[in-house]
Amino acid sequence: MSEVIDMIIDEAAQSMKKAISHLETELSRIRAGKANPQILDGVFVDYYGASTQLAQVANITTPDARTLSIQPWEKNMLGPIEKAIIASNIGLNPQSDGNIIRLFLPPLTEERRKELVKKVNGEGEQAKVSVRSIRRDSIEEIKKEQKNGLSEDAAKDAEGRIQGITDKYIALVDQHCKDKDKEIMTI
Repeated sequence: MSEVIDMIIDEAAQSMKKAISHLETELSRIRAGKANPQILDGVFVDYYGASTQLAQVANITTPDARTLSIQPWEKNMLGPIEKAIIASNIGLNPQSDGNIIRLFLPPLTEERRKELVKKVNGEGEQAKVSVRSIRRDSIEEIKKEQKNGLSEDAAKDAEGRIQGITDKYIALVDQHCKDKDKEIMTI
């Protein structure tokens, strides 16, 4: 019976780890005043009829802290890349010189920084909800096992272990959000 409990706990920990991984990805897309190629991770370009990630059709670099430079591997991709960036609604206007597309990141205003902090906290809250729902599902599975003959003490012990894992991942979410808030508010 303990193998089943260990499996439930391992599954919960793996799912919570995925929730943290998703949070990290989402937070990396929120720009904090510095140019970061990950801002463009969600941009997809029409590449000969197929929706392709921008990073797979162009080289993205950061020549300085406020500029992203996009060098397409094929010159005829300049137009579709510009359209994709505009359509992606990331708040940046592409400027092309015929060879390279440049994105200039404006300095963040205090108001915009506060909006970004709210967005970060919203992402953190979504991650916490995911972690808590994983905890709930795992505890329900343990209760099913209890009906199938698992002792009450073993069930309480397993629930305690799941709660401990949940607390650890909730603290990790809080830390990620705090770090990102600090990064955004630093001028």
